[in-house]
Amino acid sequence: MRGRAPLRSLPLLLLLLVLGSAAETPPYLPAPQNVEVYSYNFQSLLRWSPVPVENGTVLYTAEYQTGSCGNWSDLGCAQSPQPQCRFPPELQRRRWTILLRVRAELGTLASPWAHCPAFVAERDTTLGPPRVNNVSASPGSLLLSVSPPFAPEAGDILQYLVSYWENSTSATAKQKLSESNTLFQIGNLKESTLYCFRVQVQLRIYSGELLEGLPSAPECHRTALSEATRAGYIIPLFVLALVVANLVAAALLFLWKHHQKIKYWAQPPLEIPSHFKEVRGAWGFLLQHRNWGSRPRAEQEQRAASDGSKCALCHLPLLSCLLS
Repeated sequence: MRGRAPLRSLPLLLLLLVLGSAAETPPYLPAPQNVEVYSYNFQSLLRWSPVPVENGTVLYTAEYQTGSCGNWSDLGCAQSPQPQCRFPPELQRRRWTILLRVRAELGTLASPWAHCPAFVAERDTTLGPPRVNNVSASPGSLLLSVSPPFAPEAGDILQYLVSYWENSTSATAKQKLSESNTLFQIGNLKESTLYCFRVQVQLRIYSGELLEGLPSAPECHRTALSEATRAGYIIPLFVLALVVANLVAAALLFLWKHHQKIKYWAQPPLEIPSHFKEVRGAWGFLLQHRNWGSRPRAEQEQRAASDGSKCALCHLPLLSCLLS
């Protein structure tokens, strides 16, 4: 019986050990994830994904270290609630190798440091498209004025890669031109033709390679007409206008000389409408027979004989009405 007592107390001892180890384990705060440097036109910032917690506000502290110095320094965002930190001016160096790290803090808790790969601005930055300031069109060329997307430093070697094509053709059938000046010309173009182009900047870095920027949005401009072509259009138009003016003058002169004949030819024939003829005949008949009684007897007989028996019979009812 005494030998079974230690076996019964063994589960209790294991439970106490588990509870004791759980009480000694401190709370854990995870490190930030997706730590990276975003750099555009040599303007850089460190950013990361926020650390999710149930209660409280997580703060972040970022530090940097250069290749020439082994000490970690504050990046300027100690205990900041924002999941990003912009590089201070003293770190805006294109050829420096910069190491960066960030950690999360919640009260007295601090997460492990999260590191990102070494950053070199001249190698890792993204160059934006150059700005096209002005385009001047001539009969066979386009004159472009551009400016770089960033402020150049002393010793910078910049080139501008121009891709251009005729608007009536496919953009894949484009030609390329490389210039080192901010004012350059696209030549050997057709006159009075619409051309489109895009420009991107290239920076020659310390290693001798070219860092290519993003291309600009396509722009389209029409080349001008040459003086010879313009004269070739103007002379036929002038001759045509002169011929039209002479024809109009001749037509007006003809109308002025023969306006009486044209007026006579254009006048429609005058005819009395049929209903007016009927009314006129009836009134004539009435007037003729109202004066019948006042005429001499011989004249009445002669007129009656000339009208004929048929007309006399037709008008007997009307005569009887008038005589009554």
